[in-house]
Amino acid sequence: MTRIAIVDNEKLRNMQEKLYIQSLCPVNRTGKECIRIDGNGKLTIEEKLCTGCGICPKAAPLAIKIINLPEKLKQKPIHRYGENQFVLYSMPTPLKGRVTGVLGVNGIGKSTALRILAKVLQPNFGDWTTEGRFSDIIPFFKGTEAQKFFEELDKGVITVSYKPQQVELIPKTAKGSVKELLKKVDQRGKLGEVAKELQLDGFLENDIREISGGELQRVAIAAAVLKDASLYIFDEPSSYLDIRQRINISRFIKGLANQDTSVLLVEHDLIILDYMTDLINIMYGREAAYGIVSGVKPTKAGINIYLGGYLKEENVRFRDAAMKFTERPPMESRRREELTSWKSISKKLGRFSLEAKEGTIYRKDIIGVLGENGTGKTTFARMLAHVLTQDGGEITKKITVSYKPQYIESSNETVAEALDHAIQKYAAQLITPLKIEPLLESRLSQLSGGELQRVAIAACLQKDADLYLLDEPSAYLDAEQRLVVSKVVRDFMEQKGATAMVVDHDLLFIDYVATKIMVVDGTPAVKGEVHAPQEMEDGMNHFLGKLQITLRRDHDTKRPRINKEDSYLDREQKGSGKYYYA
Repeated sequence: MTRIAIVDNEKLRNMQEKLYIQSLCPVNRTGKECIRIDGNGKLTIEEKLCTGCGICPKAAPLAIKIINLPEKLKQKPIHRYGENQFVLYSMPTPLKGRVTGVLGVNGIGKSTALRILAKVLQPNFGDWTTEGRFSDIIPFFKGTEAQKFFEELDKGVITVSYKPQQVELIPKTAKGSVKELLKKVDQRGKLGEVAKELQLDGFLENDIREISGGELQRVAIAAAVLKDASLYIFDEPSSYLDIRQRINISRFIKGLANQDTSVLLVEHDLIILDYMTDLINIMYGREAAYGIVSGVKPTKAGINIYLGGYLKEENVRFRDAAMKFTERPPMESRRREELTSWKSISKKLGRFSLEAKEGTIYRKDIIGVLGENGTGKTTFARMLAHVLTQDGGEITKKITVSYKPQYIESSNETVAEALDHAIQKYAAQLITPLKIEPLLESRLSQLSGGELQRVAIAACLQKDADLYLLDEPSAYLDAEQRLVVSKVVRDFMEQKGATAMVVDHDLLFIDYVATKIMVVDGTPAVKGEVHAPQEMEDGMNHFLGKLQITLRRDHDTKRPRINKEDSYLDREQKGSGKYYYA
């Protein structure tokens, strides 16, 4: 095929619109049926007849995409979900003794590739009318290095353990305590050891339906590694985890790869991806249309190539512009307008207590809030947002607050209705960069997690407020979207002369967006202590010192990277107390 057609019938309003689109097709006018409407009213496009004239996507830009494929892409697809639906053209291949990461935007086929490797999804090689067989993948890769891998995988020489992406679905199908469920899958007899390493001991006796998202994630990882396998696959292992847990999980996953085993994973937190992997496969193509896997690359080079948007070996540019980081000098001390401050705030919620001695927020600050799960970051944010009332102390100045909560509720409202003010007043600042236009006619209840997150961010920023509180805005977003959101927030605060407070666990995201840091210390679920906002260097040194990790800037891209533990630079920075960039 020289081109593919992608059709979303849910975005075609009615039969009249479908008939109109059909009538525009030049091929149909010659008597051939390029665009057809079946007995169920579904519009489809015959790709072999399509000339790529571009008329139908102009008539229905949100529903139809006609994509000219790269000239060198002549191979048969590995999997297609259906007629005029997403196509996967190639696969990543793990290597023994290595942790390989897969990096790409949402909707490019990463999870599809992982599910095929895990034998959860049978590849159909473009023929969606048949069930497909995994063994057919071997001749597909004949003559390549991947052939032996897929032969061993098919014969069961390589055994697979797979941690899926959506861990929040586990309680819907599993019943019993965490310990009972893990005992059932413990083929290696290492439940006690794994539970200790992943810090599960505190909730092993809890019912699986009563634990948090972060606890569910760690249970899912434990379930995967307790199986006796030679290939461990993890789809987004850092979701729901705080930074300390992400570092711990990274070290744990790195330790799984040896001469007999390999690890393959998808991860959107670039600092964590960089820290835990040895190699990178970049996935490119067109979101929700088709995906291709690049050749394998060393992690540092792979992430830098991804940020640059150009694959030299493949001669493919997959992004118009490079994503850039800059070394920002410390902010000059100047007379600034105080927005609000607090003194001796306290709050008791069950057995948990929170204290915030004192602090001040100034206009135009963007404050990154860092701390472990369960130490009160969201509780403090809710008090500033007047959603929760403090037990003691005072917030000195009443200000208007726009709050994006951690957990977003959807409704039957359309995106256009929810973002009416943003569409009218902030289209260039919010709707366009966050790529919300294709979603406008969709209902909030129909959106994916990443789509709902972008809409919620825009909904928060469209309101007139003194302070914008964004609680975990990077959740469900891919690496590229996180950097876009960071830039949108920064530019928006600058233009409005407003202030933002951003609670998040992605260190790169916080480093990119924040001008100040506020650290929340304490014991999860027991006690939290909110420190006053600090300059970036002071706040990051405080936080990274507690984690005992050091950050450096990549020489080529200036992106933050975690130093290898006990390396010369790590020891030097710790010795000088400069955990945040030497």
